[in-house]
Amino acid sequence: MSRPGMIFWGGTGQAKVLRELIRDDFELQAVFDNSPTVPAPFADIPLFRGWDGFLEWRAARPPTPCYFLVAIGGDRGKVRVEIHRQLATAGLLAAVAVHRTAFVADNATIGPGSQILANAAVCVEAELGMACIVNTGASVDHECRLGDGVHVAPGAHLAGEVQVGDFSTIGVGATVLPRIRIGRHCVVGAGAVVTRDLPDATVAYGNPARVVRNTDEPPVTRG
Repeated sequence: MSRPGMIFWGGTGQAKVLRELIRDDFELQAVFDNSPTVPAPFADIPLFRGWDGFLEWRAARPPTPCYFLVAIGGDRGKVRVEIHRQLATAGLLAAVAVHRTAFVADNATIGPGSQILANAAVCVEAELGMACIVNTGASVDHECRLGDGVHVAPGAHLAGEVQVGDFSTIGVGATVLPRIRIGRHCVVGAGAVVTRDLPDATVAYGNPARVVRNTDEPPVTRG
């Protein structure tokens, strides 16, 4: 029995991770990227550039259903969600990708386009919005609420009942204590320990984490 078709939007490392994840369930047919300089991530899969490349690909393929994932990680959650919506509007089907070594509770809710990577855990009554990433070895504990486009980076841990707003990123190895609220468009730095709520559009790091700037300001220079 043939596997359903799949495309990725994004041709860097996240695409390589996702191909390993979907290998048993989907057949990867094409990769797309808006950058004119990103090299093709796979020798056997064509890379198309931008929306014109997408329209070219779609015009040449049979009108059969095709799934998609947006393979863009890091703190680019808003971009991931915008591309997700564009592809869904074009008629493609958003997949939910769960690695065979991950744990997802039966009553957790995983939004379309979300990606749960190797050895990650999404626990009882957790709710994830669309196009979220729970990266390698990360955990989202009971009754957490994640908005759209949230990225929980490798080895990061959200304790129970944490809320994370749209497009926020929890950095590598960070820890968020129970019942903390993190706003929209926030970035929690690698290894940070978040002990109090964070307002929208802020960057915080340290132990305990402190707000160091807004996300629309230039980064802090360190000597």
